[in-house]
Amino acid sequence: MFRTIDALDVRGKRVLVRADLNVPAKDGKVTDSTRIDRSAATLKELAARGAKVVVLTHFGRPKGHEAKYSQKLLVEPLAKAVGQPVAWADDCLGTAAEAVIAALKDGDIALLENVRFYPEEEKNDAAFAGKLAALGDVYVNDAFSTAHRAHASTEGLAHLLPAAAGRLMQAELEALGKALEKPEKPVAAVVGGAKVSTKLELLGNLVARVDYLIIGGGMANTFLFAQGKPVGTSLCEKEMADTARAIMDKAKAAKCHIVLPVDAVVAGAFAENAPSTVVSVDAVPADQMILDAGPASIEAIIDRLGGCRTLVWNGPLGAFEIAPVDTATNAVAQAAAERTRQGRLRTVAGGGATVAALAKAGVEDQFSYVSTAGGAFLEWLEGKVLPGVAALEIKSSGGCGCGGKH
Repeated sequence: MFRTIDALDVRGKRVLVRADLNVPAKDGKVTDSTRIDRSAATLKELAARGAKVVVLTHFGRPKGHEAKYSQKLLVEPLAKAVGQPVAWADDCLGTAAEAVIAALKDGDIALLENVRFYPEEEKNDAAFAGKLAALGDVYVNDAFSTAHRAHASTEGLAHLLPAAAGRLMQAELEALGKALEKPEKPVAAVVGGAKVSTKLELLGNLVARVDYLIIGGGMANTFLFAQGKPVGTSLCEKEMADTARAIMDKAKAAKCHIVLPVDAVVAGAFAENAPSTVVSVDAVPADQMILDAGPASIEAIIDRLGGCRTLVWNGPLGAFEIAPVDTATNAVAQAAAERTRQGRLRTVAGGGATVAALAKAGVEDQFSYVSTAGGAFLEWLEGKVLPGVAALEIKSSGGCGCGGKH
């Protein structure tokens, strides 16, 4: 098991917290504070326990010290989220950082400048990690969304200081563990998105772990084409047909039932409120494109979920951004949310498009857990070991090397 902050004595200690505060911003203002708000619980708890909390994070993809990627704009929203002032250091190393940290009293919080201003961060340079470690007594990783990267502040520090997972990291690992490692069965997975080619490893891993694999979005068209169905002008990776058939064969061998659309909403153009009709997937016109699953498909998916106890969701079922071809995603999401509220289904979702789709359906706060981690969530679902998680596991349990997956 990974270590949590419950195991740490932090009073009077300098606690380096790796958070992910890489939030959207425009004209020097944060436009979505979700990640900041989610990070607040760990910071507030550590401060309340008398720690001197020092926040490490990154913002954007700077090439050296670029002013437009300064994290000073995060100070105000972070202070609002934690309910107390946040000190600011205009460097994450050297005298600027040292002076701010030295001035901290027990229970104070400071934010250091962008760790990615130093190329050594992404190279996981040992000397750079050592300089960061010298600023603290304890290390807490609360940035699951960066845990798939072996950087100095996400992986290197865990080997140099007593280390533990923060509350956000803990919640993410526990939610994912219950969804895929030790789930209550039957388990269903909804996988959507544009292309099969971007989710090959995910599909290959899931067919061995779930009872029902519900495929939607553009990738469903590729599977339909692989079965000899007409797809008209739909987004479709026809060159992936053999791969799709191989995945279907693997699923059959694993006794995983793949659920594909039986009818579809088709239109002549991808545009808001374009004239559309519902057709069988056996009768898609040559000059039309599939933009959403049809009503019979929606009913079949919801019926299938009625017998499941766990649902993992990554990717929309159709072109959810525009009406009326957001219907399938909205209907299935709302049905899953209803079963979650009833205590009959554990629902775990993640990925940028998925979070946006659930928000559009009005249910983003009604699933058991919605991950804001993009790449890390996807790599976990693919069965990969995440360096940032593995470092906590190795540090705290003598090196089982499982990557936190039990």
